[in-house]
Amino acid sequence: MSTFETKNMAVSSLLTAIRDGNIAIPEIQRPFVWDAVKVRDLMDSMYHGYPIGFIITWRNSDTRLKDGSISSGKSIIIDGQQRITALTAAMVGQEVLNKKFLKKRIKISFNPIEERFEVWTPALDKSSKWIPDISVLFADTFNQWRFINDYLSKNENTDGEYVDKVLAKLIGIKNIHVGVIELSSELEIETVTEIFTRINSKGVSLSQSDFVMSKIASNTDYQGVDIRKAIDYFCHALASPSDFLNIKNNDHDFVNSHLFDKISWVGNQKLYSYIPKYADMIKVIFAYKFKRGKISQLVQLLSGRDFDAKENREEIAEESFKRFEEGLVEFCNKNNFENYTMILQSMGIYNFNYIRSINALNFGYALYLLLKDKKIDVQERDYIVRRFVMLSLLTQRFSGSSESQIDLDIRKFDETDPKKHLADSEAAQLSDAFWNHTLLQRLETNQIGPIHYIYLFTQIKNKNIGFLSQPTTVQSMLDMHGDIHHIFPKNYLRKHGINDKREYNQIANYAMVQKEINIKISDKAPKEYLSVLGLTRDDNVVIKNFKENAVPLELFDMDVSNYQEFLTIRRKLMADKIKDYYYSL
Repeated sequence: MSTFETKNMAVSSLLTAIRDGNIAIPEIQRPFVWDAVKVRDLMDSMYHGYPIGFIITWRNSDTRLKDGSISSGKSIIIDGQQRITALTAAMVGQEVLNKKFLKKRIKISFNPIEERFEVWTPALDKSSKWIPDISVLFADTFNQWRFINDYLSKNENTDGEYVDKVLAKLIGIKNIHVGVIELSSELEIETVTEIFTRINSKGVSLSQSDFVMSKIASNTDYQGVDIRKAIDYFCHALASPSDFLNIKNNDHDFVNSHLFDKISWVGNQKLYSYIPKYADMIKVIFAYKFKRGKISQLVQLLSGRDFDAKENREEIAEESFKRFEEGLVEFCNKNNFENYTMILQSMGIYNFNYIRSINALNFGYALYLLLKDKKIDVQERDYIVRRFVMLSLLTQRFSGSSESQIDLDIRKFDETDPKKHLADSEAAQLSDAFWNHTLLQRLETNQIGPIHYIYLFTQIKNKNIGFLSQPTTVQSMLDMHGDIHHIFPKNYLRKHGINDKREYNQIANYAMVQKEINIKISDKAPKEYLSVLGLTRDDNVVIKNFKENAVPLELFDMDVSNYQEFLTIRRKLMADKIKDYYYSL
C-alpha cells in the first residue's frame, strides 16, 4: 500500500480548494505565529521562483452515513497552515489573529522599480514608488493597464514596459505550483505522526492532540469550530487572562455561541496552580468521558470509527462529538475547576511552575470529574484525589509514555471501588522499601526537580517557617522569589576541597533562608555561624525550626568533616517529612 501521493497545485487552486472546503485548515482560527518579516520573505522567495516547501495533507477516511451512503473524507492540512495563512494574508488581504488574539492585517509593500518587498510602513504608504499593499494586485477587479498608467503618472521618467513586466511576474505568483503530499486515509495516526516528524525539516514535533484539534475544527456538523475555539480560548485565558477581552471583542460568532457562556468566567480569574494547555485538556476530557487514555483512539472515534466492524459510521462520530462536548463543559465549569485547584492548594501545590509532571495533575482532574459523576461523598472524593495525585507525583506514575497507565487507572477507578484501587496502588508502590530506600535514593541528587518540589509542598502545606528565618514562611519566600541557600555554604565547602558542583549542590544541602540570614552565615562552618547567630540547640523555637526544615540538631557540632554524614541524616529526615505529609493528606 502506498502511504502517500504527491501532486502539484497552483497557489490559486490551493486557495480555492481551501475556500471551497475541499481542503481544511483547522488551525486557521488559532493565533498566527509568524511575524510580518517572515511573510515578506515568503513573498520574496516566491517572486524569485524559490521553493517554499511541501504542504502535507491527510485525507480523512470515508464515512458511512446514517442512510447507508458513503461520504468522502476531506483533506486536512497537517503541515503548512502558517505558509497558507501567510499567503492569504499577503495576497488576499485576510486578517490574522496574533498571539494575543487581536485581528490585524499584515500588509506587504512592493517597489516595482527596485523589485523589492518590505513590510508596510506609513512612510512606504506615502511614497509614490511603492505599492503599499500587494493584495490589490490579486483582486478579481484589478486592471493592470489602468494601474500602470496611474503608477507612471506619479513616477515620471519610469520605464513603463519594465514596470509592466515586473507586475506581470509578481501577479504570476498565483500560478506558481506548490508541492502537496497527501497521506493515505488508511494510515494509522502513529504512522502519520512519524512521517511528519521525519520530513519536517525543523524537527517540529506533531502530537496526537494536534490531530484531535484538527479533527474537531474541521467538523462543521457537530459544532467542531466552536468546540475548538472553546478549548483554545479557555487555555489561553488561563495563562493570560488579560487577552480574553481581545477574544470577546474580535470573535462575535463565538461570543454568540452557547459555549462562550461556559468559559466566559475565565477572563476574570486569578492565576491557578493548574494551567493546562490544549493537549492537557484533551487528555482530561478523553479519560473522564471515554474512560480511555490512548489519544489516537479519540481521533478515530471522532471520525466515527467502529472498532469491531473496522469502518467509520456517522452515528459514532455524532455520539463522540456529543460526549466530548459534554466533557468540555464539565472541564470548564467554574465550580469544578476551582474546587479541583483548591484540592491542589490544600496539598501545598499552589504554583504551577513547581509541577514537573502535568500528567499527574491532568489525571487528578479527570478523576475528580469521574468521582463527582459517581456521586462519591465529597470528603472521600477529595481524599482519593489528593492521595492519588501525590502518589503519582512521588512515583512518577505518569512520566514518559503514560497513555497505557492512564487507560488502566481510569478504567479501574470507574469499574471498581475507587478507594480500593487507591489502596491497591499504595500497597504496590508505597511500600516500606519505597519510603526507606527508593525515596532516599531519589533525594541523593543535585537536580532541583520533582522530588525537591514535593518537599517544598510539604513545607507550604504545613505553613513552615524558613530555615533560621523567623517569622517568614517558606511560601512567603517563594512568593517573593526567595533564594534557595546552602546549609553548608558552598564557598566554605570549596575552601575545604569540595569543588564538585554535584557534591555541594545536593538538594539535601538546600533550604529556604532569608537573604539577611544568609549574609550572616557567609562562608562559615555550620557550628560557627549558628554560634554567631546566637542560637542554642535547647531553644524550643530553634528545635521547632530545625524540625520544620528537616535539619538535624547535630548541625550545631558539624564542620566540613561531617558533610557526608549531614547529607545522609538530612535525606532521611526529608524522606520522613514527605512520608508524614503524604499520610496526612
